[in-house]
Amino acid sequence: MKNGRLVLNFLVYADRVANGELQGELLQEIADLGFTQVEIRREYFQNIDEEIPVIKSEAERLQMKLFYSVPDEVYVDGKINPKLGQYLTEAQQMGVKHIKWNTGDFNGDLHEEELKALLDKEVEISIENDQTQTSGTIKAIDSYMKAIKKAGVNIGYVYDLGNWRFVGEDELEAAELLKDYVHYIHVKDVRYEDKKPVAAGLDHGEINWRKVLQLLPQDVPVAIEYPTTANTEILEAKKLLEAEI
Repeated sequence: MKNGRLVLNFLVYADRVANGELQGELLQEIADLGFTQVEIRREYFQNIDEEIPVIKSEAERLQMKLFYSVPDEVYVDGKINPKLGQYLTEAQQMGVKHIKWNTGDFNGDLHEEELKALLDKEVEISIENDQTQTSGTIKAIDSYMKAIKKAGVNIGYVYDLGNWRFVGEDELEAAELLKDYVHYIHVKDVRYEDKKPVAAGLDHGEINWRKVLQLLPQDVPVAIEYPTTANTEILEAKKLLEAEI
């Protein structure tokens, strides 16, 4: 299937979630749009204990593969974040196969044994370039992934196309330098308002996203990840991506 690589990240429904709709309630609608893979966002839970079993049940019914975006860091004050085990348990309870964090303040010490213990949970782990100078620059991602590979720790990397503009770096340069680490891709465009970057729909900003995708691996999932106001915008992005991947 052409769209077998496509993932819909719940950021597209930011407004609807803010107005009280639950992620589990929207999975049928997402399936009706033609998606078989969805990225749940932890910050969108209203009652996580109640919602996790609903999401698991709905995803199984709809035969959806789940990803899990957790807005927390692997390293806090240079040490492994003690909450990571909890997040992995949540992922397992939902039937999630892939979880994503940010690196945080990695100071050169991997804490290798603690990391490897987290990998025993049978959930694929990745880190993402965020919108901070601490863990969102090319240098930060490259240095961490080099250390990960050298240690033989199986952690992947989520290339977020739009976030480079928020840290003042070039997405094409990042793609060239980091492509060998990429396990997953988040796509958004970026436009500027008062010289400040703002997330935008594909072809509604300044990024040559097609050229970037050509540089990146052709066999990894690709998620639509930016706020939208209607399903027509999601379907527009879906159609554009299906023509390219």
